[in-house]
Amino acid sequence: MKEVLNVLPESIRSLALQLPNEILNKTEEIRLRVNRPVEIRTHNKTYMLPNEKNPFIFKESEAGLMMSLLSQHSVYRLEEELKRGYLTISGGHRVGLAGRVVMEKGEVKGIRDISSFNIRIARQKQGVAYAYLPYIQRRGNWCHTLIIGPPKSGKTTLLRDLAREISIGSKSRKIEPKNVGIIDERSEIAGSVKGVPQHDFGVKIDILDACPKAEGLMMMIRSMSPEVLIVDEIGRKEDCEAIMEAVHAGVTIFASVHGENLNDVKSRPTIARLINEGFFQRVIELKVTTKEGLVRKLDVDRPRTGVGTP
Repeated sequence: MKEVLNVLPESIRSLALQLPNEILNKTEEIRLRVNRPVEIRTHNKTYMLPNEKNPFIFKESEAGLMMSLLSQHSVYRLEEELKRGYLTISGGHRVGLAGRVVMEKGEVKGIRDISSFNIRIARQKQGVAYAYLPYIQRRGNWCHTLIIGPPKSGKTTLLRDLAREISIGSKSRKIEPKNVGIIDERSEIAGSVKGVPQHDFGVKIDILDACPKAEGLMMMIRSMSPEVLIVDEIGRKEDCEAIMEAVHAGVTIFASVHGENLNDVKSRPTIARLINEGFFQRVIELKVTTKEGLVRKLDVDRPRTGVGTP
């Protein structure tokens, strides 16, 4: 949280530090909107600073100060990040931005007059993947795996820990460390700052940060010879075609997708093709309300589900 507090204006930082540690340590988002109260959000509750009866109102002048802190007093340094609508700060935390969008030749050039900030707290949870490991490997090899879940169900957290586990290997399970490539289009898996990941992945990790998924998958195969590729939030036709190419090239794929369950994502033609044609061998279904997900084994010749629960 230190990195997050450092980009907050002093007036808000001092109020945040007055929160009980049990709230501060569980904070998932800090939302700041001009002329509105500052919100602190945990997994299941929203708090106002300093309290609901007397909320602190985020002012336009503080929005300007916050942009100065985020850009280290040079907004021009953030030109590329402003095109994407978010930036990643030290520690891997992501700051989403909203305001007046500037267009040029039909494309987004940047965001000005920024009036809303959404700070998403990045916390690496080592060990969350461990219970799944017996279900997503076969004869010492990793299975092509799709992680399905709604927002805030832990898809990215699980992918991040799977990347770590795969890269370090497991002597007890007789699995050798693998070269892992991460295509981190939204800078959420690794939380890289200036290309350097802010999370612990082990030594056999290569990352393409802020790179479109389809292009990144092919770039990584050509340049870094990965054995396993990890990608977050697939969905476009181009993403799925690149995954097919990667599987045909002999690379194991771990990917995530928004959805409630397997039947839900199979209603999308591009995802359905990956499943029906056997490109994924395992599916993990996550829920917001439960700690552990459901692992489904896909028959690569005839897609049907068998269930294992870690």
